[in-house]
Amino acid sequence: MIMKKILVPTDFSKTSQTAAEVASGIAKKAGAEVILLHVIEEGAEDSVKITGEVVYEDMEEKLFMMKLIERSKKQLAKLAEDPMFEGVKVRQELRMGTPFHGMRTIITEHKVDLVVMGTSGRTGLEGMIIGSNTEKVVRHAQCSVLTVQKKPARPDFKNIVYATSMGKDEEIFARVVKRAQEMYDATVHLVRINTPGNFQRDAIVKQYMKDFAKKLMLKNYTINIFNDFSEEEGIIYFADSINADMIAMATHGRTGFAHVLAGSIAEDVVNHSKRPVLTFVVKR
Repeated sequence: MIMKKILVPTDFSKTSQTAAEVASGIAKKAGAEVILLHVIEEGAEDSVKITGEVVYEDMEEKLFMMKLIERSKKQLAKLAEDPMFEGVKVRQELRMGTPFHGMRTIITEHKVDLVVMGTSGRTGLEGMIIGSNTEKVVRHAQCSVLTVQKKPARPDFKNIVYATSMGKDEEIFARVVKRAQEMYDATVHLVRINTPGNFQRDAIVKQYMKDFAKKLMLKNYTINIFNDFSEEEGIIYFADSINADMIAMATHGRTGFAHVLAGSIAEDVVNHSKRPVLTFVVKR
């Protein structure tokens, strides 16, 4: 997988600033362009460019929105000029409408390869309300999504936990994980979470994992089985136990995995993990 474009939705909050820092590091490693997106919630059903015509019945409302647009442009420009983006090509996008619609439109228009976004942000009309849209993006984005809750302890992702079903429908995402491993010369820790309601014997799981790694021609990896009461907690606690830099997991969105991970599990991990989480929606 060649990464050319990274989308960073921002509401100028501390969390989205952290996501921008993480994205800048990835962009430098991959030689990718960063697209900074800020969406002003205008209440319209459709997302339109700032140059589009918007009709306001109330003059006071119109003046308020004009000031908001001008301020947002300045904030976006200031972020784009931040020293962390030195040597990185940065594009600025300012949209009006609903945040999720704006993100989805940009992903399609620019053929985005990766979205890097915070899991919480500032709320209110002037904010993008990052947190309330993260789950929608994780569930529906047509590209990989890296969610960030706080600044990573290390700038490089040297230990990647890959919670996998090892199914054929995961092969595209598995190659994304492999690409990340190659970029950072990382160790991939394949893990299966055994729960009381979803248990498989160690010998069977280990053989599945060996075959999966061999098919992907994975190097520098470990095979792990972790027991817990739920997949979500198991993934998070296993990542904690090895001090992982990233958690990677595929999701089927609303449909869920047949035997391993449901879409809601990926969203739960995104919401509760303190570590960056890389997700990707696979088709059954």
